Amino acid sequence: MSRIAVITHPACRRHEMGSEHPESPERLDVISDRLLASSLDLEVRQLQARGAQRQDYLRVHSERLVHEVEQRIPDIGYADLDGDTRLCPQTLHAIERAVGAGLTAVDEILAGHIDAGFCAVRPPGHHASEDRSAGFCIFNNLAIAVRYAQSLGIERIAVLDIDVHHGDGTQSIFSDDDAVLLCSLFQRPLYPDPELIARDNLVQSPLPPASDGQALREVVAQQWLPRLQEFKPQLIFVSAGFDAHLEDDMSALKFVEQDYGWFSQYISEFAQTHDVKGVVSFLEGGYHLSALSRSVEHYLRGQLG
Repeated sequence: MSRIAVITHPACRRHEMGSEHPESPERLDVISDRLLASSLDLEVRQLQARGAQRQDYLRVHSERLVHEVEQRIPDIGYADLDGDTRLCPQTLHAIERAVGAGLTAVDEILAGHIDAGFCAVRPPGHHASEDRSAGFCIFNNLAIAVRYAQSLGIERIAVLDIDVHHGDGTQSIFSDDDAVLLCSLFQRPLYPDPELIARDNLVQSPLPPASDGQALREVVAQQWLPRLQEFKPQLIFVSAGFDAHLEDDMSALKFVEQDYGWFSQYISEFAQTHDVKGVVSFLEGGYHLSALSRSVEHYLRGQLG
């Protein structure tokens, strides 16, 4: 059985973008409630995310973007970054812990304390690029953790993105980095509707509307597995978005919670049999609260084996 930690912090709940915004603090509440109701809290470690520093953001993001976010934090109300993404007075405190959760996970895995860390954090990150916040994402939590792991000597890292929306920010950051293999699935057409590009380190797997769990299995086993076997990653990072769920109206895909359990078990077994040091997962999308909580439960149970 794998040693799993859920890594979070109360500050991640303080970021909010208005009562009608789908990326809400309640997303973390339902995950926490589900851990208790399912008794998963007795089977996983629960760790508090450490605070990230400004220099951590600069591992990935430009000084211009970091400065803009810092300067635009409002004293009251909200400040818009784009049509979907807002800042509130507590946003920077949430970002410190959302980024810090990934750094904590890397430290715990490399110290041999855990096999996998699930970062239950917000704001999410995979649409944030070097110079731009977008799509509910302000800084790219996963990308910062990848760069941190690289600074500690990890030479080959695989990033797997299963959010229903293409992780365009993550791709823009790593598309020219041959030390990172990026495999992503996403509904197409759907925001941000990327142009497919040819790069040796990219595996792009667009799915048409109404694709279900069988499509997920085929993508992972037929498209991703051969590249992972060839690449031999030392760490695996997952953008764990759950908005491809049948009940989530952000998309037209038809995944169910058992599909997320299958995926996490498949990747965990790959890690165990291919000398991967560990798996770090980040909460990205997932906006139907009941479906999100069930999906995270199955994801964690899959990792536990």
